[in-house]
Amino acid sequence: MAHESTTEEIAKYVGADWLIYQDLEDLIECTSGINPDIDRFDTSVFNADYVTGNVDDAYLQRIEGLRNDAAKVPDKGNAGVIELHNQG
Repeated sequence: MAHESTTEEIAKYVGADWLIYQDLEDLIECTSGINPDIDRFDTSVFNADYVTGNVDDAYLQRIEGLRNDAAKVPDKGNAGVIELHNQG
């Protein structure tokens, strides 16, 4: 919906009088202090800074390879006949 739309067009679409975008630093600042046990937020969805510190392009590419449509196609090469016998 927002692709190639102005702020005014988006506001009209969602029925708002106006629309303001909040930057990430302000979001972190306004939510800090709510819970003193939290000293860092996972903002990776916004800036790719993962709290685990070990997520890089190679890791993301490996995950994509495991999850893409081609990886989900059943391997017909291992499809064999399995005999089942009832013991009675």
